[in-house]
Amino acid sequence: MTNEQLWKNVLEELKISISEAVYKTLFHRSCLVSLENNIINIGCPSPYIKDLIEKRYYSFLKDILDRQTKQNNSLLFTVKTIVLKNQMETGPLFTSLSPLSPEEIKNPFGRENHKEEYRLRSDFTFENFAVSSSNQLPFAAATAVAKNPGSAYNPLFLWGGVGVGKTHLMQAIAHEILKGRPRFRIISCPGEEFTNEIINAIRGKTTDQFKKKYRSAQLLLLDDVQFIAGKETVQEEFFHTFNAIQREGGQVVLTSDRPPAEIAKLEERLRSRFEAGLIVDIPAPDFELRTAILLIKAKQKNIDLPMDIAQTIAANIDQNRKMEGFLTRLITESQTKNIPVSLELVNSILGRNTAETELNTKKLKPKEVLEKVAEYYRLKPSQLKASTRVKEIVLPRQILMYLLRVELNLPLVEVGKIIGGRDHTTIMHGVEKITGLLKENEDLRVDISGIRQKLR
Repeated sequence: MTNEQLWKNVLEELKISISEAVYKTLFHRSCLVSLENNIINIGCPSPYIKDLIEKRYYSFLKDILDRQTKQNNSLLFTVKTIVLKNQMETGPLFTSLSPLSPEEIKNPFGRENHKEEYRLRSDFTFENFAVSSSNQLPFAAATAVAKNPGSAYNPLFLWGGVGVGKTHLMQAIAHEILKGRPRFRIISCPGEEFTNEIINAIRGKTTDQFKKKYRSAQLLLLDDVQFIAGKETVQEEFFHTFNAIQREGGQVVLTSDRPPAEIAKLEERLRSRFEAGLIVDIPAPDFELRTAILLIKAKQKNIDLPMDIAQTIAANIDQNRKMEGFLTRLITESQTKNIPVSLELVNSILGRNTAETELNTKKLKPKEVLEKVAEYYRLKPSQLKASTRVKEIVLPRQILMYLLRVELNLPLVEVGKIIGGRDHTTIMHGVEKITGLLKENEDLRVDISGIRQKLR
């Protein structure tokens, strides 16, 4: 590989790791002057930029160059101006670039500690994960991966039923890594999104950008990997992405609702690579674990839930997501009626839940809730799904979010799909908004009661 090609590869990695403004200001006119005896001399266009790159980017550049050259290098920085093909030597050094802001100088990568850009839930950490004998192995495996990404259990394949904590553990790995390495390149996405991205890249002829984005990841978190099965082009691209990440020492973490051997239409070469790592089953939580999970969820909502109440709920509800929905309903009724959380209130709601279980889980469908809310407010179902922010539609839409979440106990992501493909954070905000309004708005309580009557 020539020095020119080597530096071109380095610049391509920089483009997808830092902001465009930082790249154009600092690296646009940089070059690789020489590479001799594992000493790499990097040319910078001015003394100021030389000092800034050396202070802020030394370790990052060294990491890229060591991987590209497969050797341990030392870096030197010198002032050397180069002329771009389409720019005269006498022309201005920076033609249309604004100076870096103080924040960009302080944080040139632009993503340090911005965990929302990695799409991680703030509460999905190891500290918030309840551990018992039933899930001790997957917890231990996840913490081992977080300590030594790329070395311990690669790939890590977590599988289990709905609401057992697969996504929680997967995202906890990222949270833990970011504590010590805030610039770690992480990509987190569901299998469905990976599929849609590659399809759009093929349509838009942007497959090169897609490959650079995914293959440069140091940690790839892919949720519901079973979704890519049966899709030939998607599996082909994921195979090469998987290999590229592993080849560069990166870590892959996958979740699924079944083990690799039971994923129908999964290519044998992918199945083989998945099985080469560690496959861990996360079983449904037992009574003790459900109680612990409930106490953690209550604490996150700033509710001091007594042990006897937590145990009563855990004894009657055996699924995590249903418990979380019940907790939301319990808090809502307590605040709406201005009464304390008590065993009497819990038993009252449990009694209603028992009577309504068949209605909610077997007969009542999300589509019916959508139609009844639209009917109550004299709207069309399509208006509730649309992106319009008209006041007369926003509130009914949030009520729909609340009912789908609280009455049917649907996951936030599923509610988002039903209501026009909205993000789970939007749904969470809508549910919290209605929960808060119910404390003080009598008209809203009457409306929701009326809709519930229609549904029953």
